[in-house]
Parts: sequence; structure tokens; C-alpha cells
Amino acid sequence: MRLALDSDPRIHLVRRYGDGEIVIGAHRIVRPCIVGPASLVLDWAARSFVELSEAKREAAELAAQLEPLLGAGAGIVLLGAGAAQPFPSARLRAAFRERGIALECMNLGAACRTYNILANEERSVIAGLFP
Repeated sequence: MRLALDSDPRIHLVRRYGDGEIVIGAHRIVRPCIVGPASLVLDWAARSFVELSEAKREAAELAAQLEPLLGAGAGIVLLGAGAAQPFPSARLRAAFRERGIALECMNLGAACRTYNILANEERSVIAGLFP
């Protein structure tokens, strides 16, 4: 789906998503990424939402994959994956709750649209997206 908004050109916004890709500005992204109003992480170590949320993972490995989200200074973190709403594990929710960061998990389209709205409102938001 193509998204079109009148917005500040200095803010990273999702321009399009679907068919296994996300377009942010001039970047065509086919792997998980993290986008914030002033930042774009294209080399995020997370491979999938399921892997990120998996309760059996080593604490150190989970912490390493979450650090770009937890350490970004955002008050709201959106995770978007797939066509259906993904559900985070209790362990994943706890990692954000311990830092006082709101976590919202939703399908990819909802996460892209919500991120764009919050970023345009100059809210403290970052999104981890899984195309």
C-alpha cells in the first residue's frame, strides 16, 4: 500500500509497504529495520518478530537485538509484522516495561501507518518493522 502525507522532509516516513518490502524515503528495504523520525537502522540483527518474541532465547541475545529499540530514547516502540496482529511474549513485554517504554505490536500496515502519524505529530516514537 502506498502512503502519501504532507510532511516535514527531515522526518523518516514509510512511503510504501507490501510484497515483502518497505520503502522509507529513497530506501527500498527487504529485511527487518528500525525507523525513527531522525534515524534509520538497516542492519538490525533481528530476523523475525517470532524470533524476537521467542521466550526460549538467551537473555544476552535478546538484549542485543532489543538494544537498538530500548536505547533509542523513544517513549513508544511499535513492532510491525505480517498481515495478522503478532502477540509479544511476556518476556518481551517485560523488557520494555522495565524501562518505562510503551510497546505496541501490530500488523505491518498498522505499524507503518501509526508510526507515520506519531512521527508527524513529533511524538517520541520508533518502529521495528518486519517486511
